[in-house]
Amino acid sequence: MESSNHKVFVVGGSRGIGAAIVRRFSAAGATVMFTYAASADAAIALAAETGAQALRADAGERDVLIAAIRDAGPIDIFIYNAGLLVFGDPLTLDADDVDQMIDVNVRGAYFGSVEASRMMPDGGRILVIGSDTADSMPFTGLAAYVMTKAAMQGMARGLARDMGPRDITVNVIQPGPTDTDMNPAEGPRAAGMLAEMAIKRYGTADEVAALALYLAGTQARGITGAMHTIDGGFAA
Repeated sequence: MESSNHKVFVVGGSRGIGAAIVRRFSAAGATVMFTYAASADAAIALAAETGAQALRADAGERDVLIAAIRDAGPIDIFIYNAGLLVFGDPLTLDADDVDQMIDVNVRGAYFGSVEASRMMPDGGRILVIGSDTADSMPFTGLAAYVMTKAAMQGMARGLARDMGPRDITVNVIQPGPTDTDMNPAEGPRAAGMLAEMAIKRYGTADEVAALALYLAGTQARGITGAMHTIDGGFAA
């Protein structure tokens, strides 16, 4: 499957990695729709820049997300990029904040992928943006976050089996330290991140988007149920 003339639906596409994915697939000739929750100005600007369609839909609201995907009609390439990061001492973290993170990172990824698959043509693609922390976490305070990212691995392996008879691939992209608003290359956590990396530089959102474009192509039709780490050796 090549991106040209195909419909791409990105959950969480207004900023960072999501915006880079929207730009990459739009430039490849795809019809792109993307959701956003709070960053309305960024979403409107990105839609104007790329010609993509912006849809307001909170990934943590199951029925809202499902309705947005259903209303889009058949989707060839579904990319789930929405994510929350809650960190701190697990003994003092707010339980409601953790629940919200689970809603977005796990439940949204699962229900979104399942809904997209209902009308997806044979040979479609499902990509979930996870994290290399599912494989290696050298820092304290991130147990709940890592739990959500590890859940994506099991989900992808299971859905790959379920969707395999239709030639629909399901894969997880696992970025490491990536220069975005969530974890800027000049931010307070950067030094600790770089110390764990084999390549001493942050990745870019566009590098992650390029990997997504590859996995959505016909050359990747035999790749499914797999984790694709792009982290400068953080988890090596």
